[in-house]
Amino acid sequence: MAVPRPARALNEGVRKSMRANRGRDTGPELAVRRLVHAAGLRYRVSARPLPALRRTADLVFTRRRVAVFVDGCFWHGCPEHHTTARTNAAYWAEKVRANRERDADTDRRLGEAGWTVLRFWEHEEPAAVAERIVAAVRGARDTRGG
Repeated sequence: MAVPRPARALNEGVRKSMRANRGRDTGPELAVRRLVHAAGLRYRVSARPLPALRRTADLVFTRRRVAVFVDGCFWHGCPEHHTTARTNAAYWAEKVRANRERDADTDRRLGEAGWTVLRFWEHEEPAAVAERIVAAVRGARDTRGG
């Protein structure tokens, strides 16, 4: 069976735009991290909650088993802000569909392993997101025991 080749940018402008998209340390993620850190919480960045599962969360509170994802509106199909790609539309529609399916699978697997999963959209107000994270982490039971 042939392995599908990744889509190639049609022009240099598109290529530069795609390279500028970050997988971590995005503006919305950094804003949330600053506020959560200022609230006194410490976390791991871009880490696997479950080492055997090849999925990384944006913030991971290992002892409290809380995994936080700040999802991009385009990449994860935000119902409010997702836009249809003008070029290579079929490829991008499939990419977003697969991302959403993987997100749901990740949520299910982490939940089954006893993790609290928090997902936010990049457009959500960072202060409100940080407040929900702080409440969830402080309300979660420490898994160290004792």
